Amino acid sequence: MNDSAESRAEVLVVGGGLGGVAAALAAARSGRSVILSESTRWLGGQLTSQAVPPDEHPWIEETGCTRTYRELRERIRSIYRSSYPLSDAARRDPHLNPGAAYVSGLAHEPRIARAALETMLEPHRASGRLEVLAEHRPVAVAAAGDEVEGVTLAGPEGETIAVSAAYVLDATETGELLPLAKAEYVTGAESRRDTGEPHAPEVADPLNMQAISVCFALEHHADEDHTIEKPGDYDFWRDYRASFWPGPNLSWIAPDPQTLSPVQRFLAPNPQTDPFFDDGGATPYARGGDQDLWLFRRIAARRNFAEGFMASDITLVNWPMIDYWLGPVIEVNEDVALDNAEGARRLSLSFLYWMQTEAPRPDGGSGYPGLKLNGDVVGTTDGLAMAAYIRESRRIRAQRTIVEQDLSAAVRGRHGAVSYPDSVGVGSYRIDLHPSTGGATYIDVATCPFEIPLGALIPVRLRNLLPAGKGIGTTHVTNGCYRLHPVEWNIGEVAGLLAAHCLDTGAQPRALLEQPGAFEEFARLLDSEGVQRRWPAPIARPD
Repeated sequence: MNDSAESRAEVLVVGGGLGGVAAALAAARSGRSVILSESTRWLGGQLTSQAVPPDEHPWIEETGCTRTYRELRERIRSIYRSSYPLSDAARRDPHLNPGAAYVSGLAHEPRIARAALETMLEPHRASGRLEVLAEHRPVAVAAAGDEVEGVTLAGPEGETIAVSAAYVLDATETGELLPLAKAEYVTGAESRRDTGEPHAPEVADPLNMQAISVCFALEHHADEDHTIEKPGDYDFWRDYRASFWPGPNLSWIAPDPQTLSPVQRFLAPNPQTDPFFDDGGATPYARGGDQDLWLFRRIAARRNFAEGFMASDITLVNWPMIDYWLGPVIEVNEDVALDNAEGARRLSLSFLYWMQTEAPRPDGGSGYPGLKLNGDVVGTTDGLAMAAYIRESRRIRAQRTIVEQDLSAAVRGRHGAVSYPDSVGVGSYRIDLHPSTGGATYIDVATCPFEIPLGALIPVRLRNLLPAGKGIGTTHVTNGCYRLHPVEWNIGEVAGLLAAHCLDTGAQPRALLEQPGAFEEFARLLDSEGVQRRWPAPIARPD
């Protein structure tokens, strides 16, 4: 099949991750016609198809996100409250954490996040204002001068649709539109000479990008055997050891991201004594919580539900041992990219097979054959996440580039992060760089709660192409703290509101930075839409 069609919208959002969904919602509720495309079957990106529970800051229940992101969180909880047989204690908990995990105060099944996102989009789809094209990927961009005129999308059967739009938003996981549009962009690591960043390398390396990971969900049934077929390259991974890694990849030992010292992790499926239930509730974000791998990213805790409802917890494997850094999946030819993406899948299966057959147990035995892939919660038949978790994208050359010195706690100290006059949002997370395709180990840097400058969303040249996710004007280093769930949502929401505002006023995005009073007008719109642009003083200026 090779059919082709044409369509038009005022705003085209390419990429249906968290930023893309937020952008589409913002533009649609502003009264604009929107087309939203996504390359997989599920909207939601890192929260759903990539199966990564939300990485958030410790103040998220009270402050530090947009109003609609808070709505998303509450819709997720509402689905559990309305549809699941919760325990009495879980039902009473206003901050219900379905997975009772160390990494997040709202660890949950990816399919539930997908359902919540769909309910947020549904009114706009019903009105005809929003059209969603699932399983469509961009294959060409039409541009004239400094304007993008449209994008050609390829569907699952080889059919194509050429979509023209006044504004095009790139919310793809890798910044796919940037090379197609011949936009100015950056990949990999900039040099210290380029950015002045303390943790930038001496020499730039455009192919030095953070590892990707193919996550998966696990149950454990002690009296059953769910051992998978031995992966073809298992022996390679069993013997592989990177120069910066303290042991074989397939082991319980991995570096502490901050000190790089070897740390012994352990696996204790379905613990009889559970700190979240037996010790008054363990605190998420607890340092050292990643040593207990079962509880670290658990997404369904059986003790949150009626007795007998779940035979096992469900935990999400997004652990250091499945980080794949042997090669990048962007800025290389298609065959190499596909090989590396498949390599990441095989690494994940190899680690699972090792856990099932050889992993040392506390009782002196080896292997956990009762570990069982749960493909239902991630929407696949093979049990692996629908898409790889990609931490680093192509990044626009922006009107403003955010650098480490803007927010590093070591640099800024009690002054807090730089406060931008054009702030359009907030975020907080450590600079968390995983081992990379250039052979670098972890970079983990404390930061001050930070802001998102509008200038980082505006390209140096193109007038109507806007990033709506990880592709904003960060560096390799600062991408490490601007890539997390609430920040990606914030960026996408602002991009959608910016496109709608420019259509309303006739102004171009760059004018908001250049014309007196233009940004203040947009800022008032953001305030009315519930976009938090500043941190409260006690948080913004740490002691």
